[in-house]
Amino acid sequence: MSKLKKTPDHPGRFAYDGLDRTIHEKARLGIITSLAAHPQGLLFNDLKDLCALTDGNLSRHLQILTEAGLIEVWKGYKNNRPQTLCRLTGEGRKRFLEYIAVLESVVTDALATPEVVVDPKLDGLSPA
Repeated sequence: MSKLKKTPDHPGRFAYDGLDRTIHEKARLGIITSLAAHPQGLLFNDLKDLCALTDGNLSRHLQILTEAGLIEVWKGYKNNRPQTLCRLTGEGRKRFLEYIAVLESVVTDALATPEVVVDPKLDGLSPA
């Protein structure tokens, strides 16, 4: 049996190192995707509704994404009411597209896998 060492030349066929952990988290992926679909940006409450998050949860994820340079957040007032506008940065859009390219390779790899037929006698288990 051949032993492949994990080196920079051979990182592992299915390592998917391009899956950016900052983006990959479920809530942040929803936020980034929503903002990518709305280049003009979204107000906090609209983003909260689109992503089905609480105020506190959305605030925390926005902080992480802002610190990573993926989004910009502006706070202001309209009709004497505070408003927060969130928008994807140029760097955020670039990293999101890179992330999507890696996801596409994950899907391609998964679809290329031959279908496995499970023997009911093995109860879903395969022999070692």
